[in-house]
Amino acid sequence: MTAYFIQAFIYLLAAVIIVPLAKRFGLGSVLGYLVAGVVIGPVTGLVGQEASTIQHFAEFGVVMMLFLVGMGLDPKSLWAKKGRLFGLGGLQVVLTAAAGMALAWWLGLEWRAALTAGFIFALSSTAIVLQTLSEKGLSKTEGGRNSFSVLLFQDIAVIPMLALIPLLALPELRDGSGSVPSGGSGLSLVAGLPGWAHALVVVGAVAAVIVGGYYLSRPVFRYVVQSGLREIFTATALMLVIGIAALMSLVNLSPALGAFLAGVVLANSEFRHELKASIEPFKGLLLGLFFITVGAGINFQILVAEWGTVVSLVVAIIAIKALILLVLARMFGIRGSNGWLFTLGLAQVGEFGFVLLTYSVQNRVIQTDVSEILSLVVALTMFLTPVFFIVYDRIVLPHYRRRSQGDEREADTIDERAPVIVAGVGRFGQVVCRLLRANDIPIVALDHEFEQIENLRKINIKSFFGDASRPGLLETAGIEQASLLVVAIDDRERTVEIVKHVKKYFPNVWVLARAFDRGHGYQLREAGADNVVSETYLSALELGSHALTAVGVHPMRARQMTWAFVDHERAHEDELFEAWKEIEEGINFSPRYGELFMKLEEALNSAMHREWEKPKSEDVPVWTPPPHK
Repeated sequence: MTAYFIQAFIYLLAAVIIVPLAKRFGLGSVLGYLVAGVVIGPVTGLVGQEASTIQHFAEFGVVMMLFLVGMGLDPKSLWAKKGRLFGLGGLQVVLTAAAGMALAWWLGLEWRAALTAGFIFALSSTAIVLQTLSEKGLSKTEGGRNSFSVLLFQDIAVIPMLALIPLLALPELRDGSGSVPSGGSGLSLVAGLPGWAHALVVVGAVAAVIVGGYYLSRPVFRYVVQSGLREIFTATALMLVIGIAALMSLVNLSPALGAFLAGVVLANSEFRHELKASIEPFKGLLLGLFFITVGAGINFQILVAEWGTVVSLVVAIIAIKALILLVLARMFGIRGSNGWLFTLGLAQVGEFGFVLLTYSVQNRVIQTDVSEILSLVVALTMFLTPVFFIVYDRIVLPHYRRRSQGDEREADTIDERAPVIVAGVGRFGQVVCRLLRANDIPIVALDHEFEQIENLRKINIKSFFGDASRPGLLETAGIEQASLLVVAIDDRERTVEIVKHVKKYFPNVWVLARAFDRGHGYQLREAGADNVVSETYLSALELGSHALTAVGVHPMRARQMTWAFVDHERAHEDELFEAWKEIEEGINFSPRYGELFMKLEEALNSAMHREWEKPKSEDVPVWTPPPHK
């Protein structure tokens, strides 16, 4: 037992130290987990052979992830994706498997082993790609949506691959009796069944997941909720996912696919939000553990002995796969930076490659020594995936922003100037644009997301594609003649850069800026912004006013308290700003800011409890206090 505690401590310590550092340096959490695995595995030798065993357990994180992904969809939206799902995904799997098979056959593998290698190369890492897309806020982009469609088809394709692999057993690798060992635990509902019976059992298992999820899950969850025990609800959620994974394994199907199917069935359940909240922590921890085991499982001895073969295979597979993905992106109209996101994001081999490799060795399709090399290749391609996303962030995306800005500059010079320029027309900036347009105030809107621009053009608001942090675009849009600039982009650093540039070269332009929080607001104020509004400040005040009313405070009294809160904040914002500047200048040992903030909180509390003037009768709305339970 002591040994298990020590091993668990080593894994967790490596994650706690290295992953935050990786995030801080912009490398992403996935690369941090992989590096942590390399450090405690091949580099220091703190963990050893148990890494592969733990990896099988940690793969359950992938199952949980696909269950949560499925809950974010519904059957109608899934069917709407059928063109991309089966067209784009199907072509990617078929073309990559064929190219991978050709490469393996050229390197000397027998055609059946080569076909299996092609299957392995065709798969990408669902765990790494979806996790990274989510972290970087790229899931909703065109490249992110198409990547998800391909990943989903790949997970579906694992089923026929697993069914076909036993039929590819090499005669020279069979045992003396000519049988092919199952390699499993012996628990199977389809072992020894004829083909038609096997198919019936598989269909029955899938039907059980769908019917059970739709009709049985709600009564079970209602029964559990009535107990009032949150931990039992969490246990029920885990039981559901584990049970589905076990059922799929018993019929030789992908547990991840079964979990995804169950998630889709429960997508419209009234318990879906509680389910997500219960499973999310386990999913994140197990996925992190899975990535650590991938890094820890890299065999440096084989890498050193066969480095030429391994490195050549890694480069060849990534290059071939990227070329196929790039061609498919062009065929399906995935252009520009989204095409490169799609290509770079899926150019690796995925975690299901380990599953297929193990299954292939167990079924005498691939030799053990070949499997060890291929396993190392799979791990290294996964290790490089976060690097590809960094290349996308720091090279590809800036390149297309500059190019698109350059493409639009000529169009922007065609008499498209206005006294008001709005930089950023997402969910925040659109409200500003609509309010100005409703009052017949001419505006020019800028954004580097083409979909946002298209949305504004549909309602006849003049808008242009381009990066507003590029000084040339602002000048083309007429910043010299403008009287007002509204900076509402969804990027902290770029917002500060725009404000600094405009106030330095065009000091007469009034600048209104959107802030993410108090600290960001101080940065914008220091940069020269004339007015700063936190994106959540006013909505939080409004919600707070409703909260007071909900607990029995008269609406007019609640409104007075809200006004007092705003007045108090404004009265002391200069003091807090000056104290914050000391912190930013490095005087971190000074407790002035914290002490000042606490004094202001005390003053605010006193202000909230002072006597208020009674409102006039004509100002008081008709109101009935909420019932008290």
